[in-house]
Amino acid sequence: MRTLSLRELNRAILERQMLLSRAPVGPVEAVERLVGMQAQWPPAPYVGLWSRVEGFRREELERVLAAGELVKATVMRQTLHLVTPADYGLFRAGMQEMNFPWNSALAQRLAPVVRPLAEGGQVTSSAAMAVLDGHDLGGLDRSRAWRYARAAAHLVHHHETALWRSRPEGRFVALDEPEPRVPVEARAEMLRRYLGAFGPATAKDMSAWSMMHVSKIRAALELLELERHRDEDGRELLDVPGAPLPPADTPAPARFLPKFDNVLLAWADRRRVLGEELRKLVVGNNGDVAQTFLADGVVAGTWQVVDGRVVVEPFARLAKAARAEVEEEAARLEAWLC
Repeated sequence: MRTLSLRELNRAILERQMLLSRAPVGPVEAVERLVGMQAQWPPAPYVGLWSRVEGFRREELERVLAAGELVKATVMRQTLHLVTPADYGLFRAGMQEMNFPWNSALAQRLAPVVRPLAEGGQVTSSAAMAVLDGHDLGGLDRSRAWRYARAAAHLVHHHETALWRSRPEGRFVALDEPEPRVPVEARAEMLRRYLGAFGPATAKDMSAWSMMHVSKIRAALELLELERHRDEDGRELLDVPGAPLPPADTPAPARFLPKFDNVLLAWADRRRVLGEELRKLVVGNNGDVAQTFLADGVVAGTWQVVDGRVVVEPFARLAKAARAEVEEEAARLEAWLC
């Protein structure tokens, strides 16, 4: 059993997340490889793909959204992600048998009420909540009841709410109901995909990423052929066979991450990318996650756009070469944002 240093784990995640070198893939393949991209802030997946995909253009993502090749839906951690329709079905099947709101008796009872509302092509939150006023909501306010019911009914956000310059708004469309799957088998496939994108990792890391119970995760892992390593603290790390483990001294270029990037959220122990001493500077008490940049593979500061300029705010003084590299990447991002 191999012991992996924190730096080796860092290089593994950068390679699997396409952050060591941009990949010549399209947005659908990239999102599949990343096991979804968080999307509650509409521009986030665009910036995240720009940092990972060779020659990425915003129009490419908007085109596949309009075609339904990617959907904006509530999945892991009960948060909005861009996923393929097939992965949506996989993830929702894997998250059955747990106490997610869409699995509640109330949500299941209200789902047949709200799903027909989208038969005309789309339904707004205001229209749906007006209909729910006439139903027993089990003591919930109608906004929360609608949120649970629409998830149970497989109503996902209208693709226009995921466009580059869109504003989050309450418009929803019906996705084809997923084919039934054995939940434990779906969880196994879901976790195999997670390890390919975020491993090596512990069962607790998988729980932090998915919000699934560790007991359910362990049962699903029994169905997989896995490699086993250890981290510097002696914890067992699981991985898919043959997944890349680059050397610790592999060069890591400067990269810019958007708000809510999963690289900062996919583990219980985030030290492979985000130092614990910096966590409160990046992840707010309200769950907000700042726009950050990586230097030598780890979070080194935040960035924002001010009057059309990408402005970086390092957490500590950067070495001259690192500062130059960050500024060059910032200039490229600034040009792309224009």
